[in-house]
Amino acid sequence: MNSFITNNEGIVLKYIVGTDDFSIVGEVSSKIKKVLKQLNIDNKLIRRVAIATYEAEVNVAIHSLGGYIEVEIIKNEIKIKIRDNGPGIKDTNLAMEKGYSTASTKARELGFGAGMGLPNMKRCSDEFKIESKFGEYTELNMKFVV
Repeated sequence: MNSFITNNEGIVLKYIVGTDDFSIVGEVSSKIKKVLKQLNIDNKLIRRVAIATYEAEVNVAIHSLGGYIEVEIIKNEIKIKIRDNGPGIKDTNLAMEKGYSTASTKARELGFGAGMGLPNMKRCSDEFKIESKFGEYTELNMKFVV
C-alpha cells in the first residue's frame, strides 16, 4: 500500500518496501524522484534524495522483514523516515563504517551489499539519525534542506 497525502503544510508520501524481492528494488526511490521533479525541486537535491532513498530501499529489502519509507515535503525541507521490521542492527557504529556489510550471499551475487548504504545516506543528507533495537527494528531519519 502506498499513500499520498497533501495538507496545508506540504505533502506526505508513504511507500511499503518488501523483503528479499530484488526485482523491484529501486521502484520506491524512482517514484519519490518523479514527485520531486513534478514539484520543480532542484536537480542536485533530487539526486541526493534519490541516492539516499535508493540505498534505504535496498537495505530494507536485503536486511529486514520489510518496512516503509515516508517522505514529508514541506516548504524548506524534505524529511525522510525509513523504518523496518527487524532484525535490527547489533552495532550501529560498525554498520556506519564504509565497506562493512552483513548482506547475504544471494544479495552479494546480485551486486548488492557492498557496505556503502548507510555511509551514502549520511553523506547525501543534511541531517542523518539512526536508531536500532537489535532483534526488533531499525529507523533512519534524514533531512534535506531545500
